[in-house]
Amino acid sequence: MPRTRGRAPTGGRADALSREIIVDAAIALLDELGERGLTFRLLAKQLNTGPGALYWHVTNKDELVALAADQVLGDALAAAPHSEEGAGTALRALAIAVFDALDRHPWAASHVDAPATLANALRLLDRIGTLVERTGLPAERHFEVATAISYYITGVSAQIIAPCTTVGASTSRDAFLAQTAERWEELDPADYPFLTRTTADLRSHNDRDQFTTGLDLLLDGLNTIADPRPPA
Repeated sequence: MPRTRGRAPTGGRADALSREIIVDAAIALLDELGERGLTFRLLAKQLNTGPGALYWHVTNKDELVALAADQVLGDALAAAPHSEEGAGTALRALAIAVFDALDRHPWAASHVDAPATLANALRLLDRIGTLVERTGLPAERHFEVATAISYYITGVSAQIIAPCTTVGASTSRDAFLAQTAERWEELDPADYPFLTRTTADLRSHNDRDQFTTGLDLLLDGLNTIADPRPPA
């Protein structure tokens, strides 16, 4: 990459590094320590170089985490099957591949950019749009439908996954949900009839099932408007 970003290396081995190597090492540290635990000093130690060499390739930590999250998306795109069965089937498989990748790397969920700007976020949106074009939906609806599906995949994944990363490394997902359920149980049933009836569901629900339930509703709606059929 052109060396016009950041500072020149001071005592590091910039020529032995690349942005890809740095991002891969950052992903490993983020998986192990979370976003708060990632520092350029620790990353430089892992790569046996100096912090200045990292700045030769990456401007700052925010950019590094964004690039790492985008690489997680890239891995999801590579793993997603290219279904020939139909656009809806392919969209569902792609969406689940992205959710599963973000679930494996929960720190990344809140760093997937929207609107898309980084390489793999752009590829994701482009693949979604290409599949939407195959549905038979009128061309003037392609952009709004493709972006709505993209925002569902990345935004809902973040809403489901990211909260458990903000409550502290010592708090598990189950403990976080239990604490939230206890808060719901304290609500007045007269004011919150639904929430107070569903605390058990909050405690025991499966995040992936929650994601796919909304996804299927969205894709069922897409199928209906793309291929409307008269009532029987």
